[in-house]
Amino acid sequence: MTTNENLKNTDKPQLTVRVAADKLAPAAMRAMSALDKATAGSDLEAGLKELVRARASQINGCAYCVDTHSADALAGGEDQRRLLLLPVWRETGLFTARERAALALTEAVTRLSEGPVTEEVWAAAAERFEETELAELVWLITTINAWNRVSVASQAWPVNE
Repeated sequence: MTTNENLKNTDKPQLTVRVAADKLAPAAMRAMSALDKATAGSDLEAGLKELVRARASQINGCAYCVDTHSADALAGGEDQRRLLLLPVWRETGLFTARERAALALTEAVTRLSEGPVTEEVWAAAAERFEETELAELVWLITTINAWNRVSVASQAWPVNE
């Protein structure tokens, strides 16, 4: 039996919803949705927003959000190769200086438990983003991290197919 046949014959785990956080806490869901709408409406480039969302979601292990934001990025014209290389963006020349600054800030904010956002990371972002854009970027990163935490903890939106 080949490796591919072995994969086809194994039972796939079916994740189930632990708690329907969206339905059982509708006021919080409405507030998160409003925050998400506000960050989605920022003047940051749509493609950049999806890269940030996808990268934070990868770090946080949120399958639903990785799936959603990768699909949204592709639908918006993002290159599949860049998405595949997103976890190792530092090792490629495929991302612009602005994207690199946003991704570095995304990683730093997402990994706050490992240490603070360094002056170097902040300065690089401040060099590439105007002050309002930088504020919008921080809110975008904060919002996707919140969504990731709700999704991973509650498995409210499992990816089974």
